[in-house]
Amino acid sequence: MPSVLIIGAGFGGIGMAVELRRAGFTDVTVLEKAAELGGVWRENTYPGAGCDIPSPYYSFSYAPNPTWPMRFSLRADIKDYLARVAARHGIRPRYGTEVTGASWDADRARWVVETGTGEVLEADVLVPAVGQLSRPSMPDLPGMASFTGDSFHSARWDHSVDLTGKRVAVIGTGASAIQFVPAIQPSVARLTLFQRSAPYLVPKPDKQYRGWHKRLFRRLPVTQQAERAYFWTVCEIATLGVIGNRTITRTVEWLSLHHLRKQVPNPALRAKLTPDYRIGCKRVLFSNEYFPALQQSNVHVETSAIDSVTPSGVRTADGVTHDADVIVYGTGFTATDFLAPIKVRGLAGVDLGSTWAGGARAYLGMTVPGFPNMFLMYGPNTNLGAGSIVYMLERQARYIRQAIRHIATHGSGLDVRPDVADRYDGEMQQRLANTAWTTCHSWYREGAGRVSTNWPGLVTEYHRRTKTLAVSDFRTVVPR
Repeated sequence: MPSVLIIGAGFGGIGMAVELRRAGFTDVTVLEKAAELGGVWRENTYPGAGCDIPSPYYSFSYAPNPTWPMRFSLRADIKDYLARVAARHGIRPRYGTEVTGASWDADRARWVVETGTGEVLEADVLVPAVGQLSRPSMPDLPGMASFTGDSFHSARWDHSVDLTGKRVAVIGTGASAIQFVPAIQPSVARLTLFQRSAPYLVPKPDKQYRGWHKRLFRRLPVTQQAERAYFWTVCEIATLGVIGNRTITRTVEWLSLHHLRKQVPNPALRAKLTPDYRIGCKRVLFSNEYFPALQQSNVHVETSAIDSVTPSGVRTADGVTHDADVIVYGTGFTATDFLAPIKVRGLAGVDLGSTWAGGARAYLGMTVPGFPNMFLMYGPNTNLGAGSIVYMLERQARYIRQAIRHIATHGSGLDVRPDVADRYDGEMQQRLANTAWTTCHSWYREGAGRVSTNWPGLVTEYHRRTKTLAVSDFRTVVPR
């Protein structure tokens, strides 16, 4: 039975471990650098943190949760759900174990994994499941170190800082900011929001699940499955718009701009909050509270470019200094730095970072030529502009489980063929070139413009293409 090391105890790592346990694999170890599981839902503790995918869809298909408190659940409930799934299937990660490097030992056809404590572990199969949204991205602004107040990234929220009565500068208007800005606005003295580009927002069809909802979901599971199927369908339709259906795009754009007109009557503010790029290029966000919060008397939306950070606040290009006691950076994550800062070396000591110098790529988002028996969860080109990543992770876990079964049966490793991987990557980039994601700058793209994060099709297609492992796509690897 092959030994498997999984790096990361978020939805990807736990989902992979559960898949293997359910299939009878027992030599499975999950390594987690933190003291508890949760991934992005452990790290992001900012006020109002939650998921913008409905919980019935943001769940493992084999582990429905009839007790979700609301349709769009908050982080604590999502993290608790993941912990329950792990416990139910006997998954106990090794906490406090940070992986710093991994190298392929060709003589023995095994992975040698280095940890921050100096411990060395070995396994037949390596499954990095570190996610795309695990490392905060800080802007490179002159003077950041000179600021005399408190400052932190939203993904490293400093709860020791009391924002009550403070002047708060928020830099960034992405998915995190639209959640924490309404949460902190009532208590701060002044909130200055620095916006580089306005997001598209649509109404959030949220609801509290009452006792009768939960009883219904428990006694008639098909009702919750129906809600899951409904939102799966909505996301598939929305994806069609992103990848080229102009009728759908225009409909969602109208819905977003109607939402803006309805919630923001002030024409000057509405003009600031009107996006100037093609819808879908950046993730469309859901909120009913964001626009109302920006209209409060203690909020100012600043659209002038930031020149620098000063000891007392933020100076914009027009020469104005906006005084602040606290700066919160809501500037997202380094989503295109896959696996960083882990150093991975494959056949002949080839460095994965060098292999990905022109942009990360992997066959089906999971396998890279020259790195045998390494399978990525939530790898390149598997993110979604609309839809549940949990759905994608289940398909990846299923595919990887088949690969490990083949390794167990035949006693040899698998290394994806370069021609197969190159042909696939060419297809992905050709298709991505015709999507909305190439029409503006966003976290979906590398510095050179390559879209390395997103999947350019429906999740239905990904389900089909990963349903059965094609052994002919791989070269056989045996110990030397």
